[in-house]
Amino acid sequence: MSVFSKLKQFKDLRDQGKKLQDSLAGESATVNSGGVTLTMDGNFKLTGVAIDEDLLSPNRKEKLQNAIKDAHDDAIKKMQRIMASKMQEMGGMESLFGKK
Repeated sequence: MSVFSKLKQFKDLRDQGKKLQDSLAGESATVNSGGVTLTMDGNFKLTGVAIDEDLLSPNRKEKLQNAIKDAHDDAIKKMQRIMASKMQEMGGMESLFGKK
């Protein structure tokens, strides 16, 4: 494979990545875990946080911390599923490298 074809392949991969990023920009995932609701955008940025009032008392600190961690993990997993679905819609990496 020549250097020029490798460069073209790299450019195509970069273009496909940009297309995927643009497609994900409008997506969001909202999850609720243990009284904590998080919303995450397609760039994995938290865009919303809501905490049930009963978790705000000092004696529930550990429960709140665990609920935040669990909700964050769930939001990432949900966004990863959305990303995988978008990649499949775009033809995945097979469009660049061919089927194996």
